[in-house]
Amino acid sequence: MARAFLYVLDSFGIGGAPDARAYGDLGADTLGHIAEFCAAGLGDREGLRSGPLRLPNMAALGLIEAAKLASGNYPAGMERSERFLGRYGAASEVSRGKDTPSGHWEIAGTPVMFDWGYFPDGPDCFSRELLEAIYAEAGISGSLGNCHASGTEIIKRYGQEHVWTRRPIFYTSSDSVFQIAAHEYHFGLDRLMKLCAVVRQLTYAYNIGRVIARPFAGETAETFKRTGNRRDFSIEPPDRTLLDRVSEAGRKVLAVGKISDIFAGKGVTRLYKGDGNEALVDASLEAIAQADDGDLVFTNLVDFDMLYGHRRDVPGYAAALEAFDARINDIAERLKPGDIVVLTADHGCDPTWRGSDHTRERVPVLVFGPGLRPGSFGVRDSYADIGESIAAHLGLAPGTNGRSFL
Repeated sequence: MARAFLYVLDSFGIGGAPDARAYGDLGADTLGHIAEFCAAGLGDREGLRSGPLRLPNMAALGLIEAAKLASGNYPAGMERSERFLGRYGAASEVSRGKDTPSGHWEIAGTPVMFDWGYFPDGPDCFSRELLEAIYAEAGISGSLGNCHASGTEIIKRYGQEHVWTRRPIFYTSSDSVFQIAAHEYHFGLDRLMKLCAVVRQLTYAYNIGRVIARPFAGETAETFKRTGNRRDFSIEPPDRTLLDRVSEAGRKVLAVGKISDIFAGKGVTRLYKGDGNEALVDASLEAIAQADDGDLVFTNLVDFDMLYGHRRDVPGYAAALEAFDARINDIAERLKPGDIVVLTADHGCDPTWRGSDHTRERVPVLVFGPGLRPGSFGVRDSYADIGESIAAHLGLAPGTNGRSFL
C-alpha cells in the first residue's frame, strides 16, 4: 500500500469560479492578483521580499498552467516551467459556503449542500436572547465587541478594557462563526476554552459552523498579539468523510494544524500542532516520518488566510508562498515509492479584494510523487474529486461523491 500527504494552503485560490458573481466575487483571483501586484512592484517590502512572484517548485508542479485552466489567464510576471514534475488541474467548489469547513469537508468527499447560519452585520449582531443565555450558562457578567470585526483590530480596540473588566470579546465575520478573544493570562486559557464549549452548545440552534477561541497575550494595544493556542469548536461533518474511511479501514489519519478542529475530531488518529506555517510544515514532516503504508497525513497551513489574506497583505502573502515553495523539496525528500503529495486550497482570500473576507474561487490541485506520470487532468467539477483520488490511491472502496483523476 501507498501513503498520501494532503496539504491545504488555506485560501490560496486561483480565480475563475463559475458562480463567483453570486457571491459578489466576480474577478477575484488570489494568485493572479498577488502576481500582478508583485510584477508591478506593489508586492515589495523592505527586508521581506521584492520583485515578481517566484514559485519555481509549484510552477514545475503545474501551478501556472492550473491558473490558466481556472481563470483563462497566466499569472503576470511568473516564469512558466519548461517541464512538469507532477499532475495538475483546478477544481470548482459546489458547497454553498466559501468557508473553511465547507471547503475542507468537500475536499474530503462531503460537500455542504445546506445553508449555514450567519450573524447580521451591525453593531449588535448577537441577539440579546443568545447573549443572556451565554452569560447565565458561563457565569460571566457581560461581553465586549458583539460585532463584525477583524480579529487583530478588535483586540487593539477592546483588549485593554477586557484586561480591566475580564469580560470576553465576542465578534464574528461574514463566515458562519462566533469568535471569542480573551487574554491567556488575565482571563485564562482554560476558562476561554470552557466558555467556547458553552457557546458551541448554545449556537447549534443557529446552525453556526464554528466557535473559535482566539487567545492573545501582551499588556497594551501596541503589544497585544494572538497566540498559537487557537482552537476551533466545529460541528461534525454531515456524512462520512475521507478521514472516516481511512480510519475505519484500520489506517492512521495524522492531522496537522487545525484539521482535527475542522472535522470535530472525527476520523483523526493523531494530532500535530504548530504555530505558523514553518512550524506546521515541520510538524507535517514529523508526521510523514511516522506514517505507515496506507496512512493519510492531512495538513492545513493557516497563515496564508489568517495573517495575509484577511489582512489584505499582498507582500506578506507573496513572501509566505515563496517560503512554502522552498519547503516543497523537504517534503519531496521524505517520499517513498508509491507515495503521493497533493497541494490544494479550501477557498480564496484575495488580498487585493474589497473587504476582508474569503472570496469564491477555483483552487489549484497539484499532485506529485515518485513515478507519478505528469500532465493535466483539467478543471474538476468538485473539490470532492481530490478526496476520491486519494481514496483510490489508498485502495479504499469508491465513495459517494467525486471521481478520481488518477
